[in-house]
Amino acid sequence: MRLAAVSVDLDEIGSYHAIHGLEAPSSRDAAHLVYDVALDRLRAWASAVRIPLTLFAVGADLAHAPSAAGLRATAAEGHEIGNHSQDHLYDLTRRPRAEIVAQVEEGARSIARATGVSPTGFRAPGYTITDEVFDVLAELGVAYDSSVFPCPAYWGAKTAAIGLIRARGRTSRSVVDDPRVLLAPTSPYRAGAPYWRRGTGMLELPIQVTRTARLPFIGTTITLAGPTRASWLARMCVGAPLVNLELHGIDVLDVDDGLEALRPHQPDVRVRRARKLDALSAVHRALAKAGYAFVTLSEAADAFRARTS
Repeated sequence: MRLAAVSVDLDEIGSYHAIHGLEAPSSRDAAHLVYDVALDRLRAWASAVRIPLTLFAVGADLAHAPSAAGLRATAAEGHEIGNHSQDHLYDLTRRPRAEIVAQVEEGARSIARATGVSPTGFRAPGYTITDEVFDVLAELGVAYDSSVFPCPAYWGAKTAAIGLIRARGRTSRSVVDDPRVLLAPTSPYRAGAPYWRRGTGMLELPIQVTRTARLPFIGTTITLAGPTRASWLARMCVGAPLVNLELHGIDVLDVDDGLEALRPHQPDVRVRRARKLDALSAVHRALAKAGYAFVTLSEAADAFRARTS
């Protein structure tokens, strides 16, 4: 059976300010836009197209009581909640091992306190991961990871963007992954050492790329592409055993929601949210027409665990 999963990283707006080397959001409302506004839109869209979501939460964001309540309600609807670390440190892979352990453990505890359910999956901040992080995940009993993004176009664009931000006198907190990640498998696999090779370790569910040219098939490209081209990108993924579409909460927000500070820095926030949702729905229709069944990432991991052993 062909499987598809839609996962959403619930990075709050401060994370995007950090990427672009900007000051933290000045408005308290802007600081919580993902949980206060985007989460309800995502739930409504998922209900309309009748699919489950997997939402990767940052533990520290759940100290805000309304955010914790929103996540709890989302989990009660049957959506999976995954661990996106405690503090979403973009340079997590460069921190001491003890800090990596703490970030994974504390993130899981924060999610469990908020929802009553312990997360089984992990996604690293910025898609950046290492053998050491994989070792930590295995030691802590994490069931699967979904961080590897073997996409040359994304890697090149991210590297160029960090350099441009530096040239403009700001410092991005984002970091670039090892370029050898571009050699990693594009379908679910057991990670070896190094992690971009197949082995017998942690089950990895890579972030989606197209089957030819390894173009990025993520929320940013889909929402910028618009419905027609987004559907075309979806068809370029057909044939993959798992289409692992990764979004961010910001993918259903726009400038009118309070993102004026990001307008000069992120073209996707200039796209109207209605058009973004239309693009996501076009992707859903294309994959459903191709025979894909939509599942959570935990369900996908269960399906692929035996196949990759």
